[in-house]
Amino acid sequence: MAHPPRRITFTGSQGDTLAARLDAPAGPIRAHALFAHCFTCSKDIFAASRIAAGLTQHGYAVLRFDFTGLGASEGEFANTNFSSNVEDLVRAAGHLREHFQAPTLLIGHSLGGAAVLAAAGDIPEAKAVATIAAPADAEHVIDNFKADIDEIERSGEAEVELAGRKFTIRKQLLDDVRGRTLTDRIAGLKRALLVMHAPLDETVGIDNATRIFTAAKHPKSFVSLDTADHLLTRRADAEYAADIIAAWASRFVGEPAEEAVAAEGFVRVGETGLGKFQQQVVSGAHTLFADEPEEMGGLDSGPSPYDYLAIALGACTAMTLRLYAERKGLPLDHVEVEVSHGRVHAKDCAECDQREGLVDRFERRIALSGELSEEQRARLMEIADKCPVHRTLERSSAIVTRMKD
Repeated sequence: MAHPPRRITFTGSQGDTLAARLDAPAGPIRAHALFAHCFTCSKDIFAASRIAAGLTQHGYAVLRFDFTGLGASEGEFANTNFSSNVEDLVRAAGHLREHFQAPTLLIGHSLGGAAVLAAAGDIPEAKAVATIAAPADAEHVIDNFKADIDEIERSGEAEVELAGRKFTIRKQLLDDVRGRTLTDRIAGLKRALLVMHAPLDETVGIDNATRIFTAAKHPKSFVSLDTADHLLTRRADAEYAADIIAAWASRFVGEPAEEAVAAEGFVRVGETGLGKFQQQVVSGAHTLFADEPEEMGGLDSGPSPYDYLAIALGACTAMTLRLYAERKGLPLDHVEVEVSHGRVHAKDCAECDQREGLVDRFERRIALSGELSEEQRARLMEIADKCPVHRTLERSSAIVTRMKD
């Protein structure tokens, strides 16, 4: 089970707003991962979305984003190059670090794999790097538009067709990647490395995987993707890659947190590490989330604490009315309760006993369906005030706080 995705933005290397998506598990988070997509692709390409979905099933939160000028991100693709992509990755890691948790796992597909190899040294928290169908050097990207190189050299730019779409490629991209070897970066990686490649990849040959693996120092691993194509368009191939990455990375980025269990007679509330306020709520066999709205700095991934208080009053009211109706044999078909909460000045609250300062005011609206007489409806409205949560809210409560070992 996965948590609803979080759409976020951050500033890229060229000052543009980049679009990102954070996928996270519904339960405890094992680690945060950063995913880099292939050349001219987007964060929503099948390989990226399926691998992210697969990793969330193993407890990983995965941030994937559109590089400058691609997908939903702002900026001009023609002004970007390999160096700007690497800086975009570092910026993405910085956003995770500031607002969630720094990524300990880096994953790159195709040219994105080369980019994470280049960026890893600038992301100190990264402990493991996984590449999928990655080239051994950035210059390999030129193979995508070899037929247009003369025009680019002569005119400074050219419009080329890549994967059925037209892109403007400028000479500055050629200058940036030519002769740019990743050998030194790979040799000095100082992080666990997983190289994944398909032997029959016709876009980036398997010899690239050999060069990356040979240049790297241990711990390093290689996994063949067998008959997969370069873009991992078959669901089974992407899911297999996600399962392998999750199992391999668990040795380096840590085991998942133990499943939260509440002590008997208690509910348990604890931070998830996702967002500023998100809490995991455990009550018996039930797991819920509490959060704050986006305008308050939260993720809006669950009810707020006061929402839960209103929920308690509404649920208790409906249950109390149902029990009374059944005991008295009333023809009550359906109960619906709406509850709102607000803080108001006591002098503005006609129903409040307190006459000074601010007071918490709950407004409860009850809808009763069924062949009920006016007398029966009036009696049910009286019974609503006898709901145990209603009584608890009306009278003072004792709250005892102790330090837990």
